[in-house]
Amino acid sequence: MKLRILLADDHEIVRRGLCALLQNHEGWEVCGEATDGREAVEKAKQLRPDVVILDVGMPNLNGLDATRQLMQYDPNFKVIVLTITDSDQVIREALDAGARGFVLKSDAARDLVSAVEALQRKRMFFTPRVNDLVLAGFLDKGHAISRSEPPSLPTLTAREREITQLLAEGKSSKEVASLLNLSTKTVETHRSNIMRKLSFHSIRDLVVYAIKNNIIQIDVPPQLKTPTGTSAV
Repeated sequence: MKLRILLADDHEIVRRGLCALLQNHEGWEVCGEATDGREAVEKAKQLRPDVVILDVGMPNLNGLDATRQLMQYDPNFKVIVLTITDSDQVIREALDAGARGFVLKSDAARDLVSAVEALQRKRMFFTPRVNDLVLAGFLDKGHAISRSEPPSLPTLTAREREITQLLAEGKSSKEVASLLNLSTKTVETHRSNIMRKLSFHSIRDLVVYAIKNNIIQIDVPPQLKTPTGTSAV
């Protein structure tokens, strides 16, 4: 029986390349593709793949929140997250969400097959940086360090995070309501609650918050990156 893989990435060229890479492995098949996190969650529920590969920076629902939704639906889902950064925060959130694999997009051609093979053997797969942090005790099961750091802003609920992402991506309340099967009034209420909870006064504040907290990601051209790979803007 073939190993069935669901792949979600909003960049068509990247998705095609990764599909070809995975399909070339004997005994594997890409049973489904998705272009955003919401579609990935729905297809995972329908197709029941053996492995789900999620890009972190997807529209409508990012890969981290999609992972959380899948784990809430069925903790047996095996998820690998693809990310452009291995920052401490992204690593913590990926592990807390329930991901069993963590692969940098820049290393996907080298590491993605190894990651799927690891999950196939009922093991986990992480980049060397994640392993180093785990061994250093930074990401122990208690997450002592992360708990000891008081959050700078109140924590949003899963629904509030969904709405924050959609609003930060430029969608209107009516568009958000349509995507989430809610009334526009309900979305407006959530929006007001989010802005009040975070003490924000403009959508610009919300966009900055969403970027800083990995709810949305922006593509930064190489010439706008600092030597360390972080955005210079």
